[in-house]
Amino acid sequence: MSKNNADQIRMSLRAERAAMSAAARSQQSQQLCLQLAQWLPGLDGKKSAPLIIAAFWPLADEPDITPVLHTLIQAGHIVVLPVVAVRSAPLEFHRWLPGAPMTAGNFGVMEPIRTQALQPDILLIPTLGYTGQADRLGYGGGYYDRTLAAMQKDAHTPLTIGIAWSEGLLTDKYPQYQPQGHDMPLHAVLSPRGWSPAEPHASPSK
Repeated sequence: MSKNNADQIRMSLRAERAAMSAAARSQQSQQLCLQLAQWLPGLDGKKSAPLIIAAFWPLADEPDITPVLHTLIQAGHIVVLPVVAVRSAPLEFHRWLPGAPMTAGNFGVMEPIRTQALQPDILLIPTLGYTGQADRLGYGGGYYDRTLAAMQKDAHTPLTIGIAWSEGLLTDKYPQYQPQGHDMPLHAVLSPRGWSPAEPHASPSK
């Protein structure tokens, strides 16, 4: 697929997001939070070894999984959020705590105060479009692809989970879509309709 076609799909998906009602966004976000709480270790009342879990602070049209971040911290995990320390370079992940000050970074994304960059065990990644095989279509900036490629080069293999609206599924609407060579596949994608391609094991080995 050419870059122009990928950009056209992004434009179409962004338009669909913008057209979603506030009620639909709220309902789908609640469904995502419920499924994440059932899947993430330590949120079912059972003890779990502390993990470093990277999430994201939602933009206006993105799923809101922030309630899960509070629950993760209560369960003893460390929550980190992405920071663009250098433009067009891999992301850094810095610790987030409820109530801590945040600043607007690149593209208007809220970032935590930079302290010490940490390597996550699990990444929850905002996803614009996705296939049934967990190929991710992002926003076109390439930040997560560069980040995952750098982690792979450093032999750090976190569990990667895309977080998407149900409307982001590409298979039916864009059957011609094929990921490009630099697109890094994810282990799975979670949308309100469920897991693609299947629910992964939630406790990655370090």
